[in-house]
Amino acid sequence: MTGPDHYREAERLLAEARYPEEHAGLLAEAQVHATLALTAATALPYVTEVDHEHRPIVPSEVNKWSEAVLEVRRRPPTAEEAG
Repeated sequence: MTGPDHYREAERLLAEARYPEEHAGLLAEAQVHATLALTAATALPYVTEVDHEHRPIVPSEVNKWSEAVLEVRRRPPTAEEAG
């Protein structure tokens, strides 16, 4: 899984875990994915390259992060979230 994949999975699991007392396993799994996503995001600035004029080259991973975050934010609320 990539960092953005871990981010999406953490968001999905958190959306499923509506009641902490009943969904402790889902919350623990979401925490693992969130931690792995954070690790990948934290490392991202250190792998950015520069071109011959020392301008940063945006790696495709940055685009994947943008897509993952925007995808989750555009998701319509579930019936339980809206209700």
